[in-house]
Amino acid sequence: MQSLESFFAKLHSYDLSALLLRLALGGLMLMHGIHKLKNGIGGIEKMLVNNGLPEFMAYGTYIGEIFSPALLILGLYTRLNALVIALTMVVAIYVAYGSKLLALTPQGGLLIELPLLFLVGAIALILMGGGKWGLSR
Repeated sequence: MQSLESFFAKLHSYDLSALLLRLALGGLMLMHGIHKLKNGIGGIEKMLVNNGLPEFMAYGTYIGEIFSPALLILGLYTRLNALVIALTMVVAIYVAYGSKLLALTPQGGLLIELPLLFLVGAIALILMGGGKWGLSR
């Protein structure tokens, strides 16, 4: 057990953890953004309007799901881009799920678990930073 701990200590596990979280959060969010690039943001516009928010806010999706995730992957301005992603997820949870925050799926998970994981991952990166393996370093 001791040798395993020293092995991970040599890897600088904090920096490795930050890198893995940046790559996972940025990569998964980027896939959502690419989908919106290909298929448009009409659905987002409709959800915003249905919740009393201005339609133009849908264009923020491109920032929160393409621009910021790409910079997060590269390790540029990690905390700022994680904040943008966190705010994107707060708006997404509000407009897409509204009063169904505690609703369960047929499998027993929370209906909002994926956007909630994105939100918590972004908050973690806001708090911890991107580690030393990024272009900002």
